[in-house]
Amino acid sequence: MSMRNLFGLAVVLALLSATVVFAQAPNLGKPISPADIAGWDINILPDGSGLPPGSGTPAEGARVYAAKCLACHGPEGKGGPSAKLVGGEPIKTMDAEKTIANFWPYATTLYDYIRRAMPWQKPRSLTNEEVYALTAYILSLNKVIGESDTMNAQTLPKVRMPNRDGFIVRFPERTP
Repeated sequence: MSMRNLFGLAVVLALLSATVVFAQAPNLGKPISPADIAGWDINILPDGSGLPPGSGTPAEGARVYAAKCLACHGPEGKGGPSAKLVGGEPIKTMDAEKTIANFWPYATTLYDYIRRAMPWQKPRSLTNEEVYALTAYILSLNKVIGESDTMNAQTLPKVRMPNRDGFIVRFPERTP
């Protein structure tokens, strides 16, 4: 038998043994159901697609902020151990401080981020109403909306952020 045939035989035997090993692999985990996926399928797009029912005002958000956000983001979002949420000069250099008003292009992104990641020690623990209220409060502090405006699935996508035009739009058909 030639060296070439011997190598080919070795490859075939290796593939066959790998097939047997993988077929007998342990049955780890479990199949994921559509219901399991639905609990994590919470994307919110710039046009508001995916926003849940609920609503909130800046006044309601101030109460939630005092209870769940103040320790990290400081009084009125002006800074603490975590990121400053309010203010910020227009961005002119890459190392400029980025805040919600001077950097974020869509108010729906703010809602999505708060809903997924805040508070940091217990993410996804806020109700839809608390997230709408916090979003309204932070937008109000940044003078993007008025102090008496209500944020919900209809009004939030209509908010025009100051830096909306500072980005290349990835999905222009989904932009309000």
